[in-house]
Amino acid sequence: MSLLYNLFEAQHAALAPMRFMAELSRGWFGHPFSPLSQTPLAKEITAGSDLFLRVTNRYEKPAWDIDSTVVDGREVPIEIEVVLDKPFCTLIHFKRESGNASDPKILVVAPLSGHHATLLRDTVRTMLPANDVYLTDWVDARMVPIEEGPFHFDDYVDYIRMFVRQLSPDLNVVSVCQPTVPVLAAISLMAADGEPNPPKTMIMMGGPIDARKSPTSVNNLATKRPYSWFEQNVIHRVPMKYPGFMRRVYPGFLQHLGFVAMNPDRHMNAHWDYYNHLVQNDGDSADAHRRFYNEYNAVLDMPAEYYLDTIRRVFQDFELPKGRMFVKEQWVRPAKITKTALFTIEGEHDDISGNGQTEAAHGLCTGLPEAKREHFLVPDVGHYGIFSGRRYREIVYPRMREFIAKHA
Repeated sequence: MSLLYNLFEAQHAALAPMRFMAELSRGWFGHPFSPLSQTPLAKEITAGSDLFLRVTNRYEKPAWDIDSTVVDGREVPIEIEVVLDKPFCTLIHFKRESGNASDPKILVVAPLSGHHATLLRDTVRTMLPANDVYLTDWVDARMVPIEEGPFHFDDYVDYIRMFVRQLSPDLNVVSVCQPTVPVLAAISLMAADGEPNPPKTMIMMGGPIDARKSPTSVNNLATKRPYSWFEQNVIHRVPMKYPGFMRRVYPGFLQHLGFVAMNPDRHMNAHWDYYNHLVQNDGDSADAHRRFYNEYNAVLDMPAEYYLDTIRRVFQDFELPKGRMFVKEQWVRPAKITKTALFTIEGEHDDISGNGQTEAAHGLCTGLPEAKREHFLVPDVGHYGIFSGRRYREIVYPRMREFIAKHA
């Protein structure tokens, strides 16, 4: 099925003349040297044109915008270097020019669930002053040639194992949202195989370890529809204009529609407020809106195999909590983990991963003594608040740092 994807591309092309006129209108009526720019009508035309351009824009992957950090009171530059470059993921390092050699080494496993890894910009930026940070930067599947083959859930687990081996010893692994399941599977398999230098800690934030607990609208969607519905209705082939031509994907634009559909009133109000901010020359509020939606609207295509595997294995069959997960015929047994300390973090008002879903990891990791476990329910925050924003910086991260210091 590629018709819908092609229609989406055709629609964007058809909007080009209207976008051109909107750009002209914004220029004519909004230029600061224009005598019309300060009239009420000109402000409304400029604001309307700007809003139309943003709503119809195609948002590419945002820049990291992490050029420096402060280490021991001194600003030092950051260089983003590639450690491993795989077809579906690039392992990157936020290399500090100087830092304490004893600073903890952290691998942040970003979600492959629609948004780019740059969604974790605040997560990384907060860690950098006192940690040596690496991150999984997932590749937009439409940019991966079909010759590279499929990418399944098991391949994701293999990637994590490869990255952990590359960065060991003395590694701490932080997984955010969706990757908590494959990360727990990867560390379980490494423990069962007796691999040396296991991670010192694994910190799991807002993920569906056991999606049966406190089910959200995301969980309900996956359980109320059969596997075949997802395969027939949301999987499409990449159009000819991209390197991944003919690859089966869950398109980013469909994922974005799903994100918006979860809270349509909130997004409608946000855009209406943005229009009013422009009319009122409230530049700070308008800039805040742009920063948020530049990231929120930038989505990537997911490999169809990985998406469908996740739907079936995580949200329908609950393989991990039921003890029935196998990765390439190897049984995943979290009870085999005895050396990697576990810290689970949930948001009180998380509407994506319900309360108890991440905490369920403790019931699976029975080989860990109580001294190596901790759970934190963050009060008054939703899903994004546990890894981004003021409460993350002031409440969550200090707890993470203490946990790592205690066990590493």
